[in-house]
Amino acid sequence: MATITAAMVKDLRESTGAGMMDCKAALTETAGDMTAAQDWLRKKGLSKAAKKAGRVAAEGLIGAMTKGNKGVVVEVNSETDFVARNGQFQGLVKMIAQVAIDVGADVEKIKAAKVGSATIETAISDAIATIGENMSLRRATSLEVKQGVVSSYVHGAVIEGAGKMGVLVALESAGKADELAVLGRQLAMHVAAANPQALDPAGLDPELVKREKDVLADKYRQQGKPANVIEKIVESGLKTYYKEVCLLEQAFIHDTGKSVAQAVKEAEGKVGGPVKIADFVRYALGEGIEKQESDFAAEVAAASGKK
Repeated sequence: MATITAAMVKDLRESTGAGMMDCKAALTETAGDMTAAQDWLRKKGLSKAAKKAGRVAAEGLIGAMTKGNKGVVVEVNSETDFVARNGQFQGLVKMIAQVAIDVGADVEKIKAAKVGSATIETAISDAIATIGENMSLRRATSLEVKQGVVSSYVHGAVIEGAGKMGVLVALESAGKADELAVLGRQLAMHVAAANPQALDPAGLDPELVKREKDVLADKYRQQGKPANVIEKIVESGLKTYYKEVCLLEQAFIHDTGKSVAQAVKEAEGKVGGPVKIADFVRYALGEGIEKQESDFAAEVAAASGKK
């Protein structure tokens, strides 16, 4: 039987991040073989990860990265906000964003992509095992223009390029890239603050527009307004609605005296040519995820085998 020294346990712990007793058990089980012990711990970690997979991961980080005329935003979830301050998790988010820049925004392709000898999916599983929480790559979106820039903004950043909200804005233009980048950054900050639902009225979900029309019409119908008057009121009301939810029609947060469309038009002088907002995307951490409420008493009862 191989002798397991304190130095061996220390080395294994440093290379895997696992607990001291787990490292000692791994070395004992594998007769002191360091590589086999690492595999043993990894298998044990994966087993733990599988048990955690049923827990809701609604915290985490949004990662945003740009590279010239291309940009990507990703959401990587964890169970608690505490993990977002973990250096390993932060590094994982940035690595995933970097991979997405190269392979695109398809989540399955990102997970299958390799960094070194391991896939992103393996890296996520390893992080689950080491940190001890369920994690998942929830979604990713990429924007690209043939000529111009893609700018990003991260709100509530814990490290550069990762925080609680991430925005990309794609600008098409043959003008000066440095001036475009400044404009793109301002627009990305605007999108973060104003949360537009579409670039212009044509991009809105027809069902949302219909619902807004119906609400306005019913309100004034109940007041006894004639149909021709209601029609004009609804038309006016929709214009106000568009100013609230359409990016180009919103009041620009950096100068509320003008719309975003006007601000972009004015910026063309500095840029040195026409500028078009091709697209934008805004990710807020955990949006759309239904967080589970924990019933502590039920958890204790379940752990003891009682119902």
